[in-house]
Amino acid sequence: MINLFFYLCLLIFFSFLLIKSTEILIAALNHLSKSSRLSKFGLTSFIIALATSLPEFFVGITSALEKKPNLALGNILGANIANISLVVGGAALIGGSLGIVGDFFLKDMFYVFSAACLPLVMLIDGNLSRVEGLFLLTVYGIYNVTVLKGKAEGRKNVSVRKVLQRLNHVQADKQIMWIFFGTALLIFSADGIVKIASLFAQKVKLPLMMVGLFLVAIGTTLPELSFEINAVRKKQVAMVFGNLLGSIVANSTLILGVTALISPIVLDGGFKVYFWASLAFVIIFFTFWFFVRTKKKLERWEGLLLVLLYLAFIFFEFWLIKVRPSEAFYSAPLK
Repeated sequence: MINLFFYLCLLIFFSFLLIKSTEILIAALNHLSKSSRLSKFGLTSFIIALATSLPEFFVGITSALEKKPNLALGNILGANIANISLVVGGAALIGGSLGIVGDFFLKDMFYVFSAACLPLVMLIDGNLSRVEGLFLLTVYGIYNVTVLKGKAEGRKNVSVRKVLQRLNHVQADKQIMWIFFGTALLIFSADGIVKIASLFAQKVKLPLMMVGLFLVAIGTTLPELSFEINAVRKKQVAMVFGNLLGSIVANSTLILGVTALISPIVLDGGFKVYFWASLAFVIIFFTFWFFVRTKKKLERWEGLLLVLLYLAFIFFEFWLIKVRPSEAFYSAPLK
């Protein structure tokens, strides 16, 4: 009982640090975006999306070095599902209607969905090799070059080199310092939450795939959730969607790519859990896409539905464990 109370206090403390770090990051990004003339969507989908995905990145590297890449796979898949349902749905519940300005978001949706589904397709045979991991890293680089090239406000053709030169010449040293400080604080707090969640997981003895899919994924998506809530409160809708889409791309390409390079992923167990989780991601993503495509905004009730879909996904996966445990964890992939 004392240990549980101690863990609760730590969770509250690290959650407070998460909120403060995201407030620092949003303030610094606003100043930097105005100075560099780079849109908040482009800047957020690259810098902050990468920063808020660092917990997943660290989990991926650690699990790969320990020859347990299935934990990273479950974490990435669970984080993507949580981002597109729990995180953006929660942001809509808090902020009400989230409107989309312009058509950039709808155009980027196709690329984000393709990047997210790419590793799912590669894992149909139950393996993600080093060569495939290298290809995922290439896709991540291409996506971000495209984002930075096309997201400068007021200009249609701005190269990445010019954007970086502009950032170098403006008086942005102070804001960059705050970005680094806020990012470091965010990483520290998120890492603490993940470690606490891992301790709980060890006590209940859940399989690695499930630990990554839920407990670790919830912990590693807290930076995204905290950032989205603060962005909504500050009426920075472009930052909400920029971070959302950028995080999904970073998770699916950069982090899984690095993990596979260190230790190729082999689905030697839990293939059905992985299959149903992949199907859940596709269903939830298309539900989200349908909502924002019809009216170019996400209503509060639609955010609630996304959150409910996430809860239904959790219920189904744990029902699968309880009803058909052997099939859930020990079925081999179809060749």
